[in-house]
Amino acid sequence: MTIENPFSLEGKTVLVTGAGSGIGRATSIECSKLGASMVLVDINQKTVKETLDLLANKELQHQCLVCNLTNAEDVESLCNKVPYLNGLVMCAGINKNAPIPFCSRDKYDAIFDVNFFATVELLRLLYKKRLLQNNSSVVAIASVGGVFKYTFGNAIYGASKSALNTTMKYAAREFASRKIRVNTICPGMVETPFIKSGTATEEQHQKDMESYPLKRYGFPNDIAYGVLYLLSDAASWITGQNLVIDGGSTIV
Repeated sequence: MTIENPFSLEGKTVLVTGAGSGIGRATSIECSKLGASMVLVDINQKTVKETLDLLANKELQHQCLVCNLTNAEDVESLCNKVPYLNGLVMCAGINKNAPIPFCSRDKYDAIFDVNFFATVELLRLLYKKRLLQNNSSVVAIASVGGVFKYTFGNAIYGASKSALNTTMKYAAREFASRKIRVNTICPGMVETPFIKSGTATEEQHQKDMESYPLKRYGFPNDIAYGVLYLLSDAASWITGQNLVIDGGSTIV
């Protein structure tokens, strides 16, 4: 007797941006374990190839592509190389903390270029070129910041993720005609190289962890498992939603 697994990704091709590290790497690895054929995209050739080496089910001929998502020619070239997709996970992002008096236009532009404009442009092109198959699933990594939680010095990052979150809701409405589902995941703080690149000290991070009901930051796999669910047929009636995975940090 064959038991159907609604969480399986067998027969699906999934593209992940920001696949070279953190949530993108964890998501890529876990998707491959569930049978997906992976297309890994990152700006860093070394780290994305390292992720490629960590994937399961190598007989599926996973591939990795180097792309600067803020460069229009790079993105157009990427779209000419990718196969037809059943899943798209957009993890690429950057941050730079600054109090509002120091949030100059150039800082907004730098963060929005990666976190918002590059992400929505890639989605626009993949949809317009019909590289996203009918019944596909799109997952964008947003944040509790700017959507459910507001912390000092995080205005630009929060604004970029809030804009992304809102645009994905519009995409969910518009793409439903092709049965393409679009959702976001809003993580709390996750133990990745991303948070180590900020201005907060280890002591400050430890203090912040104590404010979380579960007394720790998330791990990349905590977020990856949420992505797997939204990519799978188990979530076939879920679209336009924000899945908050934050260790309870937004409990009021």
